[in-house]
Amino acid sequence: MLIPFNKMPDYARIWVYQANKNLSEAEVNYIQQNLENQVNQWAAHGADLMGAVQILHNRFVLVAVDEMHNQASGCSIDASTRWLKDLGAEMNIDFFNRSIAFVDNDQIQTVEMLKIKPLVAEGILTPDTLIFNNLVPNIGEFKNAWQVSAINSWMKRYFQTATI
Repeated sequence: MLIPFNKMPDYARIWVYQANKNLSEAEVNYIQQNLENQVNQWAAHGADLMGAVQILHNRFVLVAVDEMHNQASGCSIDASTRWLKDLGAEMNIDFFNRSIAFVDNDQIQTVEMLKIKPLVAEGILTPDTLIFNNLVPNIGEFKNAWQVSAINSWMKRYFQTATI
């Protein structure tokens, strides 16, 4: 059962998928419609799931489920992952991109994990750089901790100076 994303409770489980490129408006509309149709029919062991989908910044696809309504099962979670894999194959988009997204001059940029250290050394990534924490587990944490300063994230280790 599809509900508006803004009606999802803070405890609702969330998955954040990051596209490997900025999506066009046509791509956003197509993905949104496709996923809304999927979420509207989403079920776990025959029990309907209450879910929502939203696309932010033409880059991030959010899928959420209210598990107080019905628990998502491993199979239903696998199904939601398959939606993104199928869309990605159809549209030549990688929604399972593991690069780090950050804000630079009001633009969302991405960097491969292996390139973080050199970008910190060059001063391109600073402790104040806003990064996107796509591992938030629920809507509440999404609202409060999806965009965080690099120093307040797992990236803080890159800014600590070595002590002798």
